[in-house]
Amino acid sequence: MKLLLKRLQNAFWSRRTGSSPSFESFYKSAEDIDASAYQGDVARIFFANKGPLVHKWLHYLEIYERTFARFRGKPFRFLEIGVSKGGSLQMWRSFFGDQATIFGIDINPDCAAINGQHGQVRIGSQDDPAFLASVIAEMGGVDIILDDGSHVARHQRVSFDILFPLLSDDGLYVIEDMHTAYWGHFEGGLRRPGTAIEMLKGKVDEMHRQYFERGRNDFAKMLAIESIQFFDSIAVVHKRAQDERRVVMVPAPEVHP
Repeated sequence: MKLLLKRLQNAFWSRRTGSSPSFESFYKSAEDIDASAYQGDVARIFFANKGPLVHKWLHYLEIYERTFARFRGKPFRFLEIGVSKGGSLQMWRSFFGDQATIFGIDINPDCAAINGQHGQVRIGSQDDPAFLASVIAEMGGVDIILDDGSHVARHQRVSFDILFPLLSDDGLYVIEDMHTAYWGHFEGGLRRPGTAIEMLKGKVDEMHRQYFERGRNDFAKMLAIESIQFFDSIAVVHKRAQDERRVVMVPAPEVHP
């Protein structure tokens, strides 16, 4: 019954959104792309790949380059949701270097065969709280989370709700392929409640809560989000504890008796 209801809801939102382009309409063969037009090490590693399949939208490459640059060559902890053929884990290992602790999770048990090649792989669902907590505990914490999993709205939302509190201060939570928020078969639809895009729109309001709700301008009550960056199909949430907000005049105005 629940499955039928979900299908009906998806069909409704698909019709409400209108005629969406198919994924295939965006596809290009690598042979048809001028790789020299894409700058940076992520692009170089991506186009030079001869190993396991790695599948990325080309405009992501520069976003990754800029967003992840400060972590390169450093000991930090990276979790990717969605392993597929293992090509992305290989790409991240090449980009971040040997000091990075890299884990990937996937619901497909076949991905266990990739374990240990370029990072650790654990099998489980991205909406399983106990499983996710066990992976983070095994990693000893996490500094970057990249959700490239099912792209289904409720999975993205549940993963964020579970994992964001476990993310280290000054860490990054990245959700990619958010264009699925507009596609009915991924539980999407234009302005449909519950998608990753609508969830993060709500977080923008929460970041400004102290301006429309009394008593919120308190360190203990501030949302631990420094910024939310929206790119085409990608959002980057920067976690950092926030101080209470104060406006100050410098130099202080003269006070007359």
